[in-house]
Amino acid sequence: MSLPPSQGLGRARLPYVPHMPPMALLGKVTATTFALERPRCVFDGHADASDAVWLAVAFANASATFRNPRSRADVPLYKQLPTAHSYMTLETAAAAYSCLAPRSPVLRVGDDTACRDQGRQDPCNGPLPSPGPYRVKFLLMGCRGPKAETRWSEPILLRRAVSPGTIDPAPTRRGSDVVVIASILASLGAVLATAVLGALGAKVWGSLCHQDLGTDAFIRRSYRTHHIPPALPQPLPPGCRCSPPGLCHSSPQPPAPCQRIMEQFGLEGTIKTTLFQPPCHGQGQLPLDMKCPVK
Repeated sequence: MSLPPSQGLGRARLPYVPHMPPMALLGKVTATTFALERPRCVFDGHADASDAVWLAVAFANASATFRNPRSRADVPLYKQLPTAHSYMTLETAAAAYSCLAPRSPVLRVGDDTACRDQGRQDPCNGPLPSPGPYRVKFLLMGCRGPKAETRWSEPILLRRAVSPGTIDPAPTRRGSDVVVIASILASLGAVLATAVLGALGAKVWGSLCHQDLGTDAFIRRSYRTHHIPPALPQPLPPGCRCSPPGLCHSSPQPPAPCQRIMEQFGLEGTIKTTLFQPPCHGQGQLPLDMKCPVK
């Protein structure tokens, strides 16, 4: 549906109002760009195959004084924005906005940095120099000038870039409070963890001590010093017949072999050998200078 053309210009005013996409979109508004929803089926019935659709961008306070160009040669360029307060960009074939055209991504205003640096004379979609606010509208142009146009959008305000000189390097009071609270919570957590570990360690140590006590008792019972009792007196050798005491009727016999008494001392298992010579009735002890035969 279109409204009657304005007087003297022969263009139709369309009720469509450009707007940003309603869905959440990354980078929908930045410090130099903003996104627009691409219109569809808006110019059907007004556009020919050779027509083009332009986007007019102007400061919000200068949109009322914007004048549509009479031909493509009169299109205001991007580099004139600081002085003319408006420009036109995003020249696109009208068929791209028809109902039959496939759905395409949103339009992004101010997204081309190359044309700004190169200073080209053709329409440029360069970054916006200030936060604005801005207003935009779509303009359908044919070979003889404008044929139809939409309404102006609501003011679009860009994000403000923060100057590095205005950033306070010192943390705010709220940030300091958060840091203090976080430090206290971390300290409490460390104390709690230490207490839990100490309790577990004491419990484990107590169980180990009970096991050690049982082992020590077993060791003390197992390693008590045992003394082998001395050997009983050996019977007299057959050749020694003593009656009465001190007299022997038989010929002197060689001394009886010395008896060995073995004793074990201490935990180390030390073996001590003691030479023992049993006395013979009637013979007495061996002389002190006689050595005991060793087996």
